[in-house]
Amino acid sequence: MLAVCLWLAAGALAPAAERWTEDKAETWLQERGWLRGCNFIPSTAINQLEMWQAETFDIITIDRELGWAAALGFNSMRVFLHDQLWTQDPQSFLDRLDKFLAVVDKHGIGVMFVLFDSCCDPFPKLGKQREPKPGLHNSGWVQSPGLTVLKDPSKQDVLKAYVGGGGGRFANDRRVQVWDIWNEPDNMNGSSYGQFEPKDKAKLVVPLLAKAFAWAREANPSQPLTSGVWQETWSDAAKLNPIERLQLDNSDVISFHCYGKIEQTRERVRGLRTRHRPVLCTEYMSRGSGSTFDPQLGFFKEQNVASYNWGLVNGKTQTIYPWNSWQKALPAESPLWFHDIFHRDGTPYRPAEADYIRKVTGKPAQ
Repeated sequence: MLAVCLWLAAGALAPAAERWTEDKAETWLQERGWLRGCNFIPSTAINQLEMWQAETFDIITIDRELGWAAALGFNSMRVFLHDQLWTQDPQSFLDRLDKFLAVVDKHGIGVMFVLFDSCCDPFPKLGKQREPKPGLHNSGWVQSPGLTVLKDPSKQDVLKAYVGGGGGRFANDRRVQVWDIWNEPDNMNGSSYGQFEPKDKAKLVVPLLAKAFAWAREANPSQPLTSGVWQETWSDAAKLNPIERLQLDNSDVISFHCYGKIEQTRERVRGLRTRHRPVLCTEYMSRGSGSTFDPQLGFFKEQNVASYNWGLVNGKTQTIYPWNSWQKALPAESPLWFHDIFHRDGTPYRPAEADYIRKVTGKPAQ
């Protein structure tokens, strides 16, 4: 209970905040400038639990790999958390978050924390995580909350402390730039764990997603809240499904995913601009589907759209392999990396690609 109080203390005395006005969101954008970076997990972790649990929290690798990110000119990392880390040991979890933020800040980088995620394995379990399955994209990634909690509202009280915790403890922490409430909340994982997903998953998510936004607001974070839409163009409000409407209507800044070619990226940005709020692309760059740094990153800079490609270093997540490796795992290193930028020794997969990133971000050539 003490840890809960410590985390919530920063926001407990003020009334719950409302959704930001368009002017406040625009001011935030002007103050932050162009955010660019990647979805980050160290190469030594297979998933969120292995990244953060005490036994496998690898701050040395985190420090080294964030140095490579900074050298590219990246100034923001999107980083996934997990509710079971809070349940396991709140105070120790807080301490590790502080250590992580100190290292991130040392490199001149800020963080977007992701609280919940509906992708991959619906049965997360604390403790030692399994080893990667050869040739398989994200073979150990886990959902948060797990299916057991998602299906049972009586088990969700702890989630309020977890969500309120992040917004409270770090409510005015300059190192935290954005709170991403829920990643791809209606993802049914059809190519991987679809057989385990409840058919009414979206209906289960809707009330919990609404609560999660409300819990985060109660902590009055100085950072904006968001949750990214990821399946359509969203230009026609009449065609939004309930989850997309919840996401867009509750986000202070609008975020989206796009793994398509530049024409699709432009279309999605145009559609979301009609909401008159800053736009953030929190997932892009999959070489196999035509989403590449050149020209996507240049377009994002031109449009002042915050941008986060998937992956930094080829590691235990194995996201150099394509999504369809779940249908046929590849036994050797993929000849075309799907995601990621660096080998584990810090050399870029494609030196010309790294040069392009530095050119766009204004970093000197290596």
